[in-house]
Amino acid sequence: MAYHSVIHSPCRAEPPARIVGGMPRPARIPQALAVAPFRGSDAVRAGLLTHRQLSGPTWTRLFPDVYLLAENPVDHRVLCEAAALLLPEGGAIGGLSALRLWGLAPLGEPDAVTLLVPRGQHMRRHDGLDVRRGRLASDEVTGVLGPPVTTSLRTAFDIARLQPRTHALICLDSMLKQKKVYLDGLTAFFAAHPGWPGRRRADALLTEVEPLTESPMETRLRLLILDAGLPRPAAQYKIMNGKRFVARVDFAYPQYRIAIEYDGDHHRELVTHRFDMERQNELSALGWTVLRFHADDVLRRPAETAAKIRAVVERTARKASR
Repeated sequence: MAYHSVIHSPCRAEPPARIVGGMPRPARIPQALAVAPFRGSDAVRAGLLTHRQLSGPTWTRLFPDVYLLAENPVDHRVLCEAAALLLPEGGAIGGLSALRLWGLAPLGEPDAVTLLVPRGQHMRRHDGLDVRRGRLASDEVTGVLGPPVTTSLRTAFDIARLQPRTHALICLDSMLKQKKVYLDGLTAFFAAHPGWPGRRRADALLTEVEPLTESPMETRLRLLILDAGLPRPAAQYKIMNGKRFVARVDFAYPQYRIAIEYDGDHHRELVTHRFDMERQNELSALGWTVLRFHADDVLRRPAETAAKIRAVVERTARKASR
């Protein structure tokens, strides 16, 4: 599956800018080149531009022989479209770049475009491109997103194998939450690829994913709890007072009536803060202990945070056993 520039038919090259009243008049922009990245050699061959015009300020060079109209914004999706023009037959956008094309960026915009190139195919490395070679079956590549990109299952598999554990779980949680993949499909896909580098590590991650996770920081907090040897808490647990809904908490140990919440920056807003206080008071009246943590607790003080949770769990468990 090759990806091509949106250049279809020959046309006269745009005339150079003319001097009118001492000021240059902007050159005409060929419609076929006004939006998407294109191969400069294709544009010259089609008669849309000259080599001299390509080197002018009207066009931005993204990669070797790949250009974009300079006034157009450049984000990672645009870079993926540009990089795809360099792919050899059978190659695809993969990894975190593929995840971005699937509409998710839980780790932020990737630093480079990840390209998967089948063994035996040649592709030079360039700044801004992370070129990886390996097996890539035709049914693991799709063109439904525009450029050739790994399917959601192959994307998840590669991320699980190759990304650091925490990053991989953040991505897998996000894909499961947004229904880009399903756990049974992931399990079957992983099982169908024995012997791949990182496969055992990927299998282990399947036991740690949580489809109900609603943010990357919730994933980090859950891993902090698990890595401390604490029991796995229930995610997005609904607390009721009889038939009346009271709250849905990020994590809970229902048997001990312990709720664990991650508070992002929006919890500092006045309306949200008041709501949190009212909800916490009602949970306390029902006998629940609410532990609330923020980013510094998770990222800078993980041992202290785990110790606080452990202390409450152990104290509550002792009371329950009396």
